[in-house]
Parts: sequence; structure tokens; C-alpha cells
Amino acid sequence: MSLDEKAFFTERPETRPAKYPCPRCKRTNEYAIRWVRRTKKDRAPQGADANDRAKFDKLRDHLLRLDDEVTCKTCGKKFEVPSLHSLMFVDQLEGLPKDEEADETEATEAPGKPMDATTRAALPARFTRPTKGWRG
Repeated sequence: MSLDEKAFFTERPETRPAKYPCPRCKRTNEYAIRWVRRTKKDRAPQGADANDRAKFDKLRDHLLRLDDEVTCKTCGKKFEVPSLHSLMFVDQLEGLPKDEEADETEATEAPGKPMDATTRAALPARFTRPTKGWRG
């Protein structure tokens, strides 16, 4: 019999701040988003078979987002949290070298900076053609 995933973790509620723009009034506010921190237990639970132990070895600490909607502090309308990440691994939050490399690549591709020739060549032609303006 396979064990439930919750048997491998200890769960603790957590609140983290995040800034989101309201799609209706366009104002950005800071919201307290509720998460559950799942920390891997130090050993597999009793009654775990070989498959459960193999699964336990691969598991990592992570955060699960509980709030999918927030209420705008300015206009009072509810909107969805504009994020695809409802699960985040804890080791990614703590600034591993992998994350620092990702931050550097995002900084080089910032909207205010021009793209270099190698990046421009990698894009399909429909994205690199100059715009012709409004057609009317």
C-alpha cells in the first residue's frame, strides 16, 4: 500500500508579502499571501515500502500557495493572483547559485536594454520586423 504524500512532510502555515497590480484600477499594492511550508521529515515514515522510500529520497522542501484571489485595497474588487507559481521550492528562495545565474540573465534581458544580434537572430522573423504603426 502506498503512503499519502502528506505522511512525508510536516506542514506549517506561513504568510509572505507580495506586490500585485489590480487589473481594474491599475494600482499596485502589497498583499499578504498565505502559504503552507512543507518540510521533508528526517526519515521515511514506518510502514513505507521500497517505492515509498524511493519517492521520499526525491522529495524537496516546498511552499504551496493557498490564496488564489486577493481583494484590491484601492477599489475593493477581487482579482486572481497573477502568478503561475502556486508551488515554490524552498531552496530556490534562498539564493542558490542557480538562482543567481537566472537573476543575471533576467537583468541582461531587461526591457530598457537593447537586444544584441545573437538574441535577435534567435527570434522568428515576425517578431523582429519593425512595426508599421496603426492601420486604419
